[in-house]
Amino acid sequence: MKHLSKIVLASLLIFGFTSVKAQDADNPWAIGIGTNAVDFYPVGEDAPLGGMFDEYFNTGDHWNVLPAVSKLSVSRYIGAGFVGELSGSINQIENYGDRSVGDLAYYAVDLSADYSLRALLNDGWLDPVVGIGGGYTWIGDQDGQDINNADAATLNGKVGLNFWFSDNIALSLESKYKHAFEPESAKHFQHAAGIKFIFGGKDTDGDGVYDKNDECPETPGLEEFNGCPDTDGDGIEDRQDACPEEAGLAEFDGCPDTDGDGVADPDDDCPEVAGLAEMNGCPDADGDGVRDDEDNCPEEAGPAENDGCPWADTDGDGILDKDDDCPEEAGPAASNGCPEPTAEVISELNEYSKTVLFDLNKATIRTESEEALQSIVDIMNEYSTTIFHVEGHTDSSGSDAYNMKLSKERAASVATWLEENGVPSKRLTSEGYGETQPIATNSTAKGRQDNRRVEISLDKDREMKDNSEEEDNK
Repeated sequence: MKHLSKIVLASLLIFGFTSVKAQDADNPWAIGIGTNAVDFYPVGEDAPLGGMFDEYFNTGDHWNVLPAVSKLSVSRYIGAGFVGELSGSINQIENYGDRSVGDLAYYAVDLSADYSLRALLNDGWLDPVVGIGGGYTWIGDQDGQDINNADAATLNGKVGLNFWFSDNIALSLESKYKHAFEPESAKHFQHAAGIKFIFGGKDTDGDGVYDKNDECPETPGLEEFNGCPDTDGDGIEDRQDACPEEAGLAEFDGCPDTDGDGVADPDDDCPEVAGLAEMNGCPDADGDGVRDDEDNCPEEAGPAENDGCPWADTDGDGILDKDDDCPEEAGPAASNGCPEPTAEVISELNEYSKTVLFDLNKATIRTESEEALQSIVDIMNEYSTTIFHVEGHTDSSGSDAYNMKLSKERAASVATWLEENGVPSKRLTSEGYGETQPIATNSTAKGRQDNRRVEISLDKDREMKDNSEEEDNK
């Protein structure tokens, strides 16, 4: 018993405040096994006994402990917190009050009614117990001779603690006072410590609802659903839940309505976008009877046979107004229905570009070329969707690498000037071609002069690529 405080502390640290089961109507039976200590000293005033509770914890001088299994008990839950217990114990008495005696045999049989205070502590692991009952004690020497006629019937009162560290096992500690009216020398305390095992109830799925009350005995569930599960936690048990893996609403038999349109997700073709019941939960923004995910013109009303589009083509260029960047001006599909510059316009641009002059062996544009460049800007801005390509060319004088570098720089210089003076950069590309694309012989001064030029053309490849990307993004 000197290690009792350590045992109790360890129990507190290990088991914390976990809610566990204890002996009750579901687990009515319990068996206890342990050891006991008998103390004749602090129970009276007659020598050799001390006064009541004198030296109650003097284990070394007064306690008689048999270091073996020396107490067995069986108990049954009665109801309303009461338990009936029958116990038997044995011991060897060496200390009889304040004097030593030879090894006296000690036998006791006790019957008690115990009351658990555990419910007052929120049904936790700590289970205080008080009890009252009676029993009979036999005390004698090894030859069967009693001492002072000590055999007696006793009236017993006890207090105890059960530490429930699992659903079915508890550490049990108790102290019992046994009062004998005759002879008074038989009065004594008996302390016990041991393990208590409860049993009797069956809970196959381990959900805390015993099989006799469990409507789903092989599937863990909740007490409020008589042991049946509610997997998604929406308050609708799985047996009545059409969507047991997704939290939902009772009005939809446990299924969700993510977009709140009154159509349950399993029946909603557009579960994340609010829509109409007659269209299986999908929207019809333009109200033309064609749901948006099937409507090629969801913002414009049109007949179903035209995929919801009005099919208007105001400028008659074969491109529907919804796809036409210039719906009132005819133009090819390559420029999204906008007009493109004609060959005559391109020729006019290049007449201006021929007059663009650069400093010798540099990409710096000379001031006298700015009037021609402004004319080019004015023409380009008449075609707001056309992408123009600025080309730089040289004659064959100098090395190939030098000519290529110079031509790239001059083309880029012209494109930069155009951008800075009103042409959006997304409508301009530039490249240098060095001496690779001559338009005249490099054998004469006149031919070389013609080859040193800047030309402007339409960037068809860029337009096709941009149009393709726009279609992909739709």
